[in-house]
Amino acid sequence: MAFRKLSEADVKGKTALVRVDFNVPMNEGEVSDDTRLQAALPTIKALSWKGAKVVLLAHFDRPKGKRVPSMSLRPLAGPLAKLLGKPVAFAEDCIGAETAAAIKALPEGGVILLENTRFHAGEEKNDPELAKQIAALGDLYVNDAFSAAHRAHASTEGVARLLPAYPGLAMEAELTALEAALGKPKRPVMGIVGGSKVSTKLDLLKNLVTKLDKLAIGGGMANTFLFAQGWAVGASYCEKELADTAREIMTLAGQSKCQLLLPIDTIVAEKLDARAPAFVRGLGEVDDDERILDAGPETIARLTRAMDDCETLIWNGPLGVFETPPFDHGTVAAARYAGARAKAGKLIAVAGGGDTVAALNHAGASAMFTFISTAGGAFLEWMEGKTLPGVAALET
Repeated sequence: MAFRKLSEADVKGKTALVRVDFNVPMNEGEVSDDTRLQAALPTIKALSWKGAKVVLLAHFDRPKGKRVPSMSLRPLAGPLAKLLGKPVAFAEDCIGAETAAAIKALPEGGVILLENTRFHAGEEKNDPELAKQIAALGDLYVNDAFSAAHRAHASTEGVARLLPAYPGLAMEAELTALEAALGKPKRPVMGIVGGSKVSTKLDLLKNLVTKLDKLAIGGGMANTFLFAQGWAVGASYCEKELADTAREIMTLAGQSKCQLLLPIDTIVAEKLDARAPAFVRGLGEVDDDERILDAGPETIARLTRAMDDCETLIWNGPLGVFETPPFDHGTVAAARYAGARAKAGKLIAVAGGGDTVAALNHAGASAMFTFISTAGGAFLEWMEGKTLPGVAALET
């Protein structure tokens, strides 16, 4: 994909409409985690420093096209101003004459946050008229919200078709990292996919086995693959009705010459409890009342050996129930090993997805990875090989 570079844009004296992801956690009207605000700072500062008026577009929660006071973005203006070290104005709408007047009143380099785009029903419908009204407020468009790029909304796709469009600095970094991980990776390239359900990651698995050299499957979804091979999984979570699908994926992997790495041993307990006795079980050794809750030591050892032979790693999903130690051991051990190799410059390690980020943070390995995506659904759809409307609209 080819994109305009924001660093090369002449923005002095112009108004930049910047789509950001400010769908932040709130607690009693206060921002409880400002990670997403901080992620937008480099783009906002770069535009402001170059003399552009910076107009921020964002959604919050799901007001379903109605004005819901508790879903207003107004409470974010103060925390953002504190992070920027300069005032942030606020407009009561994201379109209209009053909003245009508020933007016009901004000084050069000024910043204004517009009200929740989802207060308009046309936002999620990608209504051309709404997109036209938003576009009328600016001279150029910048999308810095990769996490919303899988939605064809007025503020993510529609406006981008009406103005000169650029990826923001955070978006550019994300696209660069993802291209390095799966677009044109250094080979051999390996994937790790975990989590509980095969049913939520069918498209992902089918795409990856055609793109990767090796794919390790862990977490609860691995139980479905073990069951499909005829191994007993006891009382473990298992989507037995998807056994045929699992076998299809295994066949596709073979046809695509992708080495599939399934567990060769497991950690089991009779219940998910940190105090419950836990045991290592080989394939075929799981008792009827036991639950598979983590990858076993031999599985992890094989996984780390596989990493040694690879140049690129892409990771989505934990290998066990990492929230309940000691069933976090497999995820922690593999994450730290991958992180150490990445930190040493021996591996390009890219990871993403909500549970994945939490698991790598739990392991203390996030800072060592080459890139961590917090985009959730957009990251998964990208891994599935799907076109992201908000990204496609930025192509030159």
